[in-house]
Amino acid sequence: MAKRTPPLMPRAQRQLRALGERLRTARMRREMTQGDLAARVGVSVPTIGKLEAGDVSTSFSTVVRVLTALGLDGDIDALAQEDALGRELQDSRLRRTVGVKK
Repeated sequence: MAKRTPPLMPRAQRQLRALGERLRTARMRREMTQGDLAARVGVSVPTIGKLEAGDVSTSFSTVVRVLTALGLDGDIDALAQEDALGRELQDSRLRRTVGVKK
């Protein structure tokens, strides 16, 4: 039985399509074909095509290998690096406990 991928919210779909477009642009700037990139990454040409189209079924491992093959692996370190929401939530809990006496 084929694995089912849960649907994404529209914003996430747009983000994946935009990422795919950026990866395609990066590949083309390096004068690489999809076949060249696929060979470097160890996947099929259709997989590269799906990734560049923003297909949600592409594994994170493949995305990381593509970024590495394109020399963009430094971008991986920036993913979720700044957690402004988490810090705000943490700080709000700290503020609440400061004024509480037992």
